[in-house]
Amino acid sequence: MWHRASAWYFLTHAHAMAIRVEFRPMTSSPLITAASGVRRIVLTGGPGAGKTTIAFHLAAAHPGEFMAVPEAATQVYSALQTRWDRLDVDGRRDAQRRIYRLQLEQEQLHADASNGQTLLLDRGTVDGSAYWPDGPDDYWHALGTSREAELSRYDCVVWMESCAAVGAYDGDASNACRHESAKEAIKTGERLARVWADHPRFHRVAAYPAFERKIAAVMGLIRSASSK
Repeated sequence: MWHRASAWYFLTHAHAMAIRVEFRPMTSSPLITAASGVRRIVLTGGPGAGKTTIAFHLAAAHPGEFMAVPEAATQVYSALQTRWDRLDVDGRRDAQRRIYRLQLEQEQLHADASNGQTLLLDRGTVDGSAYWPDGPDDYWHALGTSREAELSRYDCVVWMESCAAVGAYDGDASNACRHESAKEAIKTGERLARVWADHPRFHRVAAYPAFERKIAAVMGLIRSASSK
C-alpha cells in the first residue's frame, strides 16, 4: 500500500522544494496568480479520501506529466504542533489564514518549477471555506477574495469520498493532524463537496474497498478532463 510517508518522500527528494510556514500576523492575503499555462487539478474530499496518496502516486508514476503540491493544512498544523479541534475560534481563523497563504505560495512555487507538468493539488484554496468558523461567506470577506475568484484558479476539481464510507478509515493513525471520527470524516467530505460544487469541471469519485480502483478512477477523470 502507498503510504503518506512515501508521499512526503517525493516532496522532499523528487521536487526538493523548501516550503516555509511563516508565523507573522495575518489579516488578509493578496491573490497570488499561478503561472499562466500551468494546469491545476484539485484533489479534495474529507479525511481519508486518499488525496495525498493519489496525488503523489500519480506524480511519481508519471513525473513528466504531473507534479504534486502537498496539503498546506497538514504543514501548518504540524508546525503549530496542534490540531483544528484543539484551537479556539480565533486560533482556527488564524490557522486558516496561514493555510490559505501557504496554499497560494506553494501553487506559485510549483507552477514556476513546472516544466509543462499539470499540478495535482492536495486540496485548494476553496477547501478553507468549509473549515472557517463563521461560514464560507465570511471566509471570502476575511481573506479579501471571492468564491468565484478562487474557483477560477483551477482547471478541474476531483472530489473523492472518504474511505470511512467503506469502513477503511484509520483516523489519526496515518495523519496525526486528523481529529475526525469516521462519521465526521464523511460529513466533512460532504461539506467540501458543497463548497466546490459550482466549479464547471467538478467530478465525484466514490470510495472503493480496493484502493487501486480509486486511483484508476481518478486517473481516468484526469485523462478525460485533460483531453477537453
